[in-house]
Amino acid sequence: MDLYIYYRVPAAQTRQLHGKIKALQAVLQGRFGIAGGLKRRPGEQDGLQTWMEVYEHIAPGQEEDFSRALERALDDAGVAGLIEGPRHVERFEDVATCA
Repeated sequence: MDLYIYYRVPAAQTRQLHGKIKALQAVLQGRFGIAGGLKRRPGEQDGLQTWMEVYEHIAPGQEEDFSRALERALDDAGVAGLIEGPRHVERFEDVATCA
């Protein structure tokens, strides 16, 4: 299972948010072995950037614990106060090939 989480960030908050996200991703990687990625859409619109966190290869049975730990880490870091609007979470799984 992979998680793709996107949200909008005011340009003035990007430096502070970047540090918080990378720090919590390092903690989660140490705990779960899942390396998080951070991307952004090129450019800005109305002073906002679109960012995306990516968490790939979450093992079956691990998603619920990982998602709860991620939410706690976000709350502890005060991320909600640095973004504009909600975080949108999308879940994807690999397509199994038929033999």
